[in-house]
Amino acid sequence: MDFYFFVKEGFFHVLDLNALDHILFFIAISMLFTVKEWKKALLLVSIFTVAHTFTFALSSYRIVHVNEKWVEFLIPITILIPIINSTIIVFQKKKIQKANYYFTFLFGMIHGLGFSSYFKMLLDKNDSILAPLLEFALGIELVQIIIVSLIVILNTIIIKVVKIDQKYWILFINFLLLLKILPMLIDRFPF
Repeated sequence: MDFYFFVKEGFFHVLDLNALDHILFFIAISMLFTVKEWKKALLLVSIFTVAHTFTFALSSYRIVHVNEKWVEFLIPITILIPIINSTIIVFQKKKIQKANYYFTFLFGMIHGLGFSSYFKMLLDKNDSILAPLLEFALGIELVQIIIVSLIVILNTIIIKVVKIDQKYWILFINFLLLLKILPMLIDRFPF
């Protein structure tokens, strides 16, 4: 298979409307940022991708084996924690960046484990894993940059142009995210 195939698969796998986990996660972690802070937002994307690719590789090479039910349950929790974090930040009026970086790395690892089974289905038994894995990760990184950039631009428009207080904007989006992930948590509960 060629370079374009795996980049495209990584790109469109994130955009799959039946698996919104990635998009919801990036909405949750991006709500604190405006265009003025775009570098911090994109750093989170790259941290996520490095962690995601790391566990993705470990799982694809069969070095790490995890219970898929637990991974699927943990994925909505990776969305819930940034929602809680941004809500706390809104009320404390200060940003805790280092915690965001560590959480994003950890959550990237969890999401990477969730993607590995899909990736393995794309490979033939004789295929080398490394090149397709990196190409798939590149596709994921590209779409994540686009998603986060759009969210940061939208945040800036809502906060600076429309003049909605950032606190209310974040709380509104967090409420919508909660409505989306609570059924996921219930459906994916592993017991």
